[in-house]
This record gives sequence, structure tokens and C-alpha cells, in this order.
Amino acid sequence: MLRRFDSETTLSWVLSGLAGMTGATAFTHSSGYFVTFMTGNTERAVLGYFTEAPQLALASLSLIAAFLVGVVVASLLRRHLWKRHPHGASVLTTAALVLSTMIDLEVNGWTGREVTFTPILLISFGMGALNVSFVRNGEVSIPLSYVTGTLVKLGQGIERHISGGGVFEWLGYALVYLSFLVGAVVGGILAVVTSGAQLLLATTVVCALVSTYTYFHIDRAQAEVG
Repeated sequence: MLRRFDSETTLSWVLSGLAGMTGATAFTHSSGYFVTFMTGNTERAVLGYFTEAPQLALASLSLIAAFLVGVVVASLLRRHLWKRHPHGASVLTTAALVLSTMIDLEVNGWTGREVTFTPILLISFGMGALNVSFVRNGEVSIPLSYVTGTLVKLGQGIERHISGGGVFEWLGYALVYLSFLVGAVVGGILAVVTSGAQLLLATTVVCALVSTYTYFHIDRAQAEVG
């Protein structure tokens, strides 16, 4: 197992958990906004106009746009600036979380329960960027917050295992999914006992620590090997 799961694979579990925790932060301390579930946002953007909720539809469109911009900006930085730091996208996510925390503290204070929409937009931007953490041949190889895709790959891996393959055909995808689930549970538990700003700050600290370790240790080690 150790030969098959290297440091990059382990990092994918950590970042998937971070995505789950961040998604829980936005969902539990807002009007139920999704920052990791663009399928749901797309349906809301369309169906909001049929259910007399145009404001929700517009908000969903804005979250989709912010997520997309995060992907584009992180991809540009990866191509032109982070050539020796393939996982540098987490730095951009950290910056977005720092800014969202500062804005929420200014607007709602340390004890305010709700996180306003502007910080949620920044979080969605950060989630888009985070999904560019793992790229192979110019395409995302591990979509951290795309749980539907992870489950499809998990199902395909189970089929390959049944048809004669090994456990590693599906185990990696199962662990990515489990990490996202654990992150969401941790975020949900913290949401019960913290305010919006407090949970945002906790998420920001976790993201900053992971980004620092990734940027200065994992990326450097991979650059030396390469």
C-alpha cells in the first residue's frame, strides 16, 4: 500500500477533506449556498426562475462564475508562475479564505452567525482554484470537490476489481470520498459551536498550514526528483 500511495496521493485526501470542511462552512453559516456543488448551483440558477426565487437563481449564477474564475486564474498561475509548484493552487485558496474572513469579521463581527454573500463568493473562487491542485497532461486528474465524479470513478474501480483487478482500482477514490465526508462532518460539528467568522478563521488556518507544507516541502521534493 505504501508503494502505491505516495505523498501526492496523501495530499489529495487532505485537500479533499479541506474542501468538505470549507463547503460545510459556507452551507451552515449562510442561506444554504453551495461552494463545492456546481451541479446544484446550476439547477438552482435555472429552476429559481420557475419557483419564484430569482434572487437565489442570480446568487447561484454568481457562485458558478466565481468558481469558474478561480479555476481559470489558478490554471494561468500554474502555467506561468508556479512551474515548480504544481500544487500552488492551495495558496490562492488560502488567500481567498483570508480575504473572506477579514470581510466577514468587518461586516458581522466575531460572534455573528451568518456569513454574508461576498465572503461566500470568495470561498467559491477559492474552491475553484483548489480543484486545480492535481493536473496531469493539462487536465485535472483528481477533482477534489467533484464528489459525483469521484463516485463514478469509485464504481468503475469496483467493477475492475470484481473483473480481476486489484483493490487499488477503487481504494484511492474511496479514500478521497471519505476524506471529503470527514471534512464535511468536522465542519458541521464546528458550525454548531462557532460563529461564521470563527469557523472561517479555523478553515483558513487549516488551509494555510496545508498550503505552507505543500509549497515548501512536497513541491520542493518533487522538483528535486524531477
